[in-house]
Amino acid sequence: MTMLSQQLFCLGYGFSAAKAGKRLLDRGWRVEGTVRSVKKCNIIRESGVSARVFDRGPLDPLPADGAHILVSIPPDADGCPAFRAADWRAAAPASVTYLSTTGVYGDLQGGWAFERTPVAPASDRAKARTVAEAQWASLGCPVRLVRLPGIYGAGRSPFSRLRDGSARRIIKPGQVFSRIHVDDLAGGLERLMLNPDASGVFHFCDDAPAPPQDVTAYAAEIASLPTPPEVPLEAADLSPMARSFYSECKRVSNARAKAALGWRPAYPTYREGLAAVWAEEGAADA
Repeated sequence: MTMLSQQLFCLGYGFSAAKAGKRLLDRGWRVEGTVRSVKKCNIIRESGVSARVFDRGPLDPLPADGAHILVSIPPDADGCPAFRAADWRAAAPASVTYLSTTGVYGDLQGGWAFERTPVAPASDRAKARTVAEAQWASLGCPVRLVRLPGIYGAGRSPFSRLRDGSARRIIKPGQVFSRIHVDDLAGGLERLMLNPDASGVFHFCDDAPAPPQDVTAYAAEIASLPTPPEVPLEAADLSPMARSFYSECKRVSNARAKAALGWRPAYPTYREGLAAVWAEEGAADA
């Protein structure tokens, strides 16, 4: 079994990485993260994280030998900019965890995506993800490809749109999405870091794929706000990117994460997750 390193280097210390980093800081780990500005460096240093600026150029110096690498930087047409930024074999990481997307499976017409499901990316974004996945998977260390659905949490939820009146319930018959509360994602990433020999594809998602309009309606119920009207997809004025999400329909299985890591979502459906978000946002507003 691999000796457990207690160093985490995050390429892109954003919404999800910061949640995972906080859990490992609390365990006594050394956590380092990259951001795109000096201002953000100063902000995350206040939380005990060692920070540096990285904006898709060369990465110098390399992370310490034996660090666990967590990558959340979006790809470009040539794959992952962070992969191209350094000789990762020379860095000798203990593991690499790349945050990808379930979009690499393409449209399954409501069927289930398992970790063994072949990739069939349709959009340019998803195709770029598969290139990035292959780049990281070429390394000799344990590589974990975490294919994620929609991520939500305090500050990234339907409540702000409900408050400002911009929320809509867009209807496409049969459409469902899987999703994950950011705290459950952080818990899954923590489990991966504590299991350095784990490798391959993992899904962190809740147990109940659901129509997006149901999620919005439940958020309105919790917040005691009017339920937004239904809008047929064909009548919705969506951006090309937003519309592309409705071009694919799938349910995502989290069976391997449960079996291999002992992970369980604290928020197994959007109902528990939204209730927790509302409680957290309400406390922040108080």
